[in-house]
Amino acid sequence: MIRAKNDIQIEDRHISSRLSRRSFLKRFGGGLVIAVAISDYAVLDAAIQQQMPSDLNAYLRIAEDGSVSCFTGKIEMGQGINTSLAQMLAEELDVALEKVTMVMGDTDLCPYDRGTWGSLTTRFFGPPLRAAAAEARAVLLQMASEELSVGVDQLTVEDGLVYNKTNRKKQVSYADLTKGQKIVKSLKGEPKLKDPSEFKVIGKSFTRQDARLKVTGAAIYAGDIRRPGMVYARILRPPSHAATLTSVDTGKAEEMAGVELINQDGLIAVLHESPFIADMAVGKIRANYDIPPTDLDDKTIFKYLKDKAPKPETVENGGNLDEGKKASEHIISTEFHDGYVAHAPMETHSATAEYVNGKMEVWASTQNPFGLKSEIARKLAISEDKVRVRQVFIGGGFGGKSSNGQAVEAAQLAKISGKPVQVVWTRKEEFFYDSFRPAAVVAIDSGVDKDGRISYWDYGVYFAGQRGSEHLYDIPNHRTLAYNSSWRAPKVHPFATGAWRAPGNNTNSFARESQIDIMAHSAGMDPYDFRMKNLTDKRMIRVLKKAEEAFGWKKRKKKAGIGYGLACGKDAGAYVAEMCELEVDKSTGKVRVNRVLVAQDMGLVINPQGATIQAEGCIIMGLGYSLSEDIQFKGGEVFNKNFNDYHLPRFSWIPEIETVLLDLPDEPAQGGGEPAIVAVGGLLANGIFDACGARLTQMPMTPERVLEAIS
Repeated sequence: MIRAKNDIQIEDRHISSRLSRRSFLKRFGGGLVIAVAISDYAVLDAAIQQQMPSDLNAYLRIAEDGSVSCFTGKIEMGQGINTSLAQMLAEELDVALEKVTMVMGDTDLCPYDRGTWGSLTTRFFGPPLRAAAAEARAVLLQMASEELSVGVDQLTVEDGLVYNKTNRKKQVSYADLTKGQKIVKSLKGEPKLKDPSEFKVIGKSFTRQDARLKVTGAAIYAGDIRRPGMVYARILRPPSHAATLTSVDTGKAEEMAGVELINQDGLIAVLHESPFIADMAVGKIRANYDIPPTDLDDKTIFKYLKDKAPKPETVENGGNLDEGKKASEHIISTEFHDGYVAHAPMETHSATAEYVNGKMEVWASTQNPFGLKSEIARKLAISEDKVRVRQVFIGGGFGGKSSNGQAVEAAQLAKISGKPVQVVWTRKEEFFYDSFRPAAVVAIDSGVDKDGRISYWDYGVYFAGQRGSEHLYDIPNHRTLAYNSSWRAPKVHPFATGAWRAPGNNTNSFARESQIDIMAHSAGMDPYDFRMKNLTDKRMIRVLKKAEEAFGWKKRKKKAGIGYGLACGKDAGAYVAEMCELEVDKSTGKVRVNRVLVAQDMGLVINPQGATIQAEGCIIMGLGYSLSEDIQFKGGEVFNKNFNDYHLPRFSWIPEIETVLLDLPDEPAQGGGEPAIVAVGGLLANGIFDACGARLTQMPMTPERVLEAIS
């Protein structure tokens, strides 16, 4: 069923209003508008229907000229879904990819969406989008059948042109069919999605639609927005998250020409048309704070977390641990530590807000526009229909831009001052207010029997969350406990924590895959052979075999100082197996990664080039959390201020990376934005051990920690 909504929110550059369907069609020259409710489609997996918000819809518009617009609440922040979603739509609708325009994340134009995270877009939004396009195509074929006086079964479509299979001259375009239509059409039955054998667009590599904009500098970000009369805000910040303001003197700042001082609703800020003068003005504010003493820091945090742990939640349980211990030839108990990690996006949190005629409009760097819309409405005590979050590009998120402090601040200041206000966090503010990946502890007690089989597995994860805590292997006696089942624990951590690319899975996979290697060496077995002996999951076996073949694991030759690492992982419905070659300088502890191979089973691959780029990005980002990225702090004071003391991977670090994507077009498409990152920590830890015999149990594996482990 194509459902006619009572009204549609749409705008062009000059108009911001709520239009009726009639006005919408009039303004945009007719065209076919498809609103598809997910619950309409039996073709969608029941789990997808359950997890998707009940009011999420996929909207399409086919204009008079045959161009196609797709409106989605998802946003593009570097993962390339603006291209892969367009490919899905173009495929099912039978139009050229270049005819599809993605309109993303505008809360007045697009249907509701919870947010863009978790590699959920392709898996959960892709099926309803394809279904919407398939229905639109079927409706258009019905219309063409009436126009050409030919049965639907006699028609076919190429690039938006419908024609008679036996008489090509009898044809009509989508543009001609949609012109002036008010559209109320229905189908009998559900739309049929294309078989992979019919694909012309899905499964092919395409350059990203935003590539030219970004490499030429034409892409617009929140900090690029300029509005008439706009001012820049600089906000007084505390020295510690635990600090309480005791006194403040704003006199010298207020004396500066053109400076407006705001002290309201918990905000002390200066506004000026020049960001440099705003910087100077906020520096003249004198504030005193009370900061309670504390012994909590990046050294004591792990004991603190175990002491603060709540009662555990059982994630998995099977067999009998005592029986497993009795059957064990080797018993290994290890505790793994993982510190806080920052998101450190290229673009800091940024937002521009303008309050006009009782409506707040915000251009924000955010992963969840609709969540931000609600947050602003609550903070300003206005109705949600008086808030609009506008579409802009996002310069990196990784989960960190699901928190929206800067946008709420900009909206508050815009409403108070009556002026357009831009808030762009400095790098120091970005580190201070980041929602870090939480520090965590994983404790594993496990055993191996005399035949090299894992006899038992007792696993406890503290504060990383349970994502990635499944053991993957065939273990008859096992238990997995989560002490705090998500990464959120606001009353425990000294500052905000949140989602960080594949939340929790990096920590869990580091611990699991390190422990598996320790067990393999205890049993005197090759790490690859040990895994294969203890695997029954056919997908994991398949991807691990593919990695071995492509890397040449069994043909590797041992050299002094050179190590080979292996790790497996599972995330967002995808399976990965990774292998590496690295070297360790025993005099400095420095690790140099020479080569990484990642084999990935992500089912149907929409855009192979895009998936490859994402896998490469995951490996590079994984080098950072594995080898160098670490937040130093004491209590609520964060010592990292910039990239001189928080070290991201550099170009000189980048190894040769080879990505092997399994060709599985008949299997459902899975997530590709995060899976390859989860195994990197375990991969490098195992490679370091192979190179120098040092087993590291804490990330990041810095040169200092490598030297300590060697000694």
